[in-house]
Amino acid sequence: MRIRAMSTRQAATAMAGLLLLPFLLLLLLAPAAGARSAGIPDAAAALRQGPVYVDPAAAGQLSKADADALAKKIKDADKPLFVAVLPASRQYPPQDLFSNLRTRTGITGLYAVRLGDGFDAKADRTVISQAAVRNLVTAVRQPGVDAKTELNDFVDQALPTVRGSAPASWGGAAGQDFGVPTGALIGLGAVVVAGGAGIYAVTRRGRLRKEAEERAALDRLRVVVDEDITAFGEELDRLDFQPGEPGATDAMRADYEHALDAYDRSKSLMGAASRPGEVRPVTETLEDGRFALAVLAARREGRPLPERRAPCFFDPRHGPSVADRTWTPAGGAAREVPVCAADAARLDDGLDPRARTVETDAGRRPYWEAGPAYGPWAGGYFGGGMLPGLLVGTMLGSMLATPAYASEYGGGDFQDFQGGDVSGADFDPGDFGSGDFGGGGDFGGGGDFGGGGDFGGGF
Repeated sequence: MRIRAMSTRQAATAMAGLLLLPFLLLLLLAPAAGARSAGIPDAAAALRQGPVYVDPAAAGQLSKADADALAKKIKDADKPLFVAVLPASRQYPPQDLFSNLRTRTGITGLYAVRLGDGFDAKADRTVISQAAVRNLVTAVRQPGVDAKTELNDFVDQALPTVRGSAPASWGGAAGQDFGVPTGALIGLGAVVVAGGAGIYAVTRRGRLRKEAEERAALDRLRVVVDEDITAFGEELDRLDFQPGEPGATDAMRADYEHALDAYDRSKSLMGAASRPGEVRPVTETLEDGRFALAVLAARREGRPLPERRAPCFFDPRHGPSVADRTWTPAGGAAREVPVCAADAARLDDGLDPRARTVETDAGRRPYWEAGPAYGPWAGGYFGGGMLPGLLVGTMLGSMLATPAYASEYGGGDFQDFQGGDVSGADFDPGDFGSGDFGGGGDFGGGGDFGGGGDFGGGF
């Protein structure tokens, strides 16, 4: 028998077939894998490919059409929000469920889980604050609510608050489908070729969205900071200090030069700012310059030099604070805040302080009722870790209650994985709790996840 040598085209065809064989085997084996409930590994693998996973054993809770619609909503918002609908079974033990799911998925984000008839959620702090997660869960978790209503309610409320972008691996269709489509084998080659382009398009879309958000945030910040710089310049003019005037000392001249340098440097820094996070050094400089003016005024008037204190909480343009007063924001808890003399007097008389307002989508509001874009601005004035304590319970505080102020806009004190980043097992396990799933009071009220002992043993 004669053996003919393969032509170049035949050899290429054979090689292509060998390369596609693993993909064909995966597709052919997919129905068998989807027919069982293998637990957290399968759930994590599915969440890396799409925002919603419904375990086959829990398919009665959320239909495929409803899962697809929910996934589309999350993808359209381009946010790292993961939803899993799981059966209350041995495959999903409540012990460390969130931590194990987050470890295997390996992506920074907000994770919401419907386990049996119960619901809970946890998240990386760089994506959404722990206080916000607790509040969202409390708001949607009601006895007897079906999975579709509960999950859509949670997603609708969470998406506007979640920071970061969807992972690039979500480039495929929404929802989960364990069957093999008729045209899958025919179009496999085209899918493989187009995969790289799809991932690039998703990544580019996320980058462009974030750049647009940062530009809009910087535009709002620029207005506020320009007002601050102008107010500081007017203070310098009203001071009417002449370095050569009678009685001027070298210390006074040094204070005055310090204030002038701060004024010029703040204008230069703001002019060069290209990202919201670069606003923080501007307000730090203004705070330093205002303190220099306060010291200069004390020297000229023969008063004791002022203590170095934080600016007035209600409006940093009021200058350094002189005392602390108890203040309670609307719907929040009382706390001590640094205040200027005028606001201290107003509070003592039972009047409202003169609060700094900024532009929001709902009109001008006090800055602590604004969005996270103002985090770098406030962080420059109230650094050293004091800002979260001042703002706890306020709208801005709930968005910035993380170790980094306004991390989405670069206002943080350290680098960290942002929403949608692949971090693998590199995350703070404290964000996802320890011990029994949902226990330890992480979600209010303590007790087992879902309350009433819904997941307390018995598997």
